[in-house]
Amino acid sequence: MQPEGPLSTAMVAFLTSLTARRYSPETVATYTFDLRHLHERVGEVEPNTLTSHDIRRALAVLHSQGLQAKTLARTLSAWRSLFNYLARQNIVQANPCLGLRPPRSEKKLPNAPSVDAMAHLLEAAAEDVWAVRDLAMFELMYSAGLRRAELIGLDIAGLDLTGGEVTVIGKGSRMRVVPVGKKAVEAVENWLAVRANVARDDTQALFVGARGARIAPGVLALALKQLAQRQGITAHMHPHALRHAFASHVLQSSGDLRAVQEMLGHASLSTTQIYTHLDFQHLALVYDQAHPRAKKK
Repeated sequence: MQPEGPLSTAMVAFLTSLTARRYSPETVATYTFDLRHLHERVGEVEPNTLTSHDIRRALAVLHSQGLQAKTLARTLSAWRSLFNYLARQNIVQANPCLGLRPPRSEKKLPNAPSVDAMAHLLEAAAEDVWAVRDLAMFELMYSAGLRRAELIGLDIAGLDLTGGEVTVIGKGSRMRVVPVGKKAVEAVENWLAVRANVARDDTQALFVGARGARIAPGVLALALKQLAQRQGITAHMHPHALRHAFASHVLQSSGDLRAVQEMLGHASLSTTQIYTHLDFQHLALVYDQAHPRAKKK
């Protein structure tokens, strides 16, 4: 987004502030996309002239164009964040997005692979250096519940394999230390033994791509998709599914919602609580299969 007028200039300043606060490039790109919607609806106006009526009308237009409730909620959140920033900079007196709510969407449970599916995925043979890297990446994501951006941003210095811990920078630049299981430690050690053969000398990134620099998000996603296909897993396997698997499997075993919240790096417990529904689904399935009065005749 190039600054051409007062609104686009304000938007560029806001996006620059996100980068300075170490938001991931993917997150900044999403904000850029959502802010462009506002710019296209209201034009190059002074930010302090926009009212809640203008914002409501812009949302209504997007809704009429078929945007889903979840997308509208994310879009409104981006607009609200923009005006919060402008208020702190004394560019606007009030946030026109306050008090507005997007249409409600049906809450869908995240796709969480089963324990057996994860075990089968990670039992793949490591026949070359890239297969060793892939197993290390996915063992670590599943073992520590890492987001894709957290894994990509991880440096070697963030590892403590002796102590079985990894230090990551999550959303909002929040740092957390997460335990790492034995299988993941072994997989990462195997990768570190061959990493120097493909990594550039000037990169501290733990995981690198074919050019020796920090691995790209698309490369990671493609590697997981291809690994799942080689292992005969037909369900759609995406990087965030490994985080869902971590959360639901730990919760099923421990029942400790607070601990799962800490390990996932969720700011709010309500975000973590969706995994209690996954846990209930698991318990309900066990009940239906095991209880003599629950079986269909």
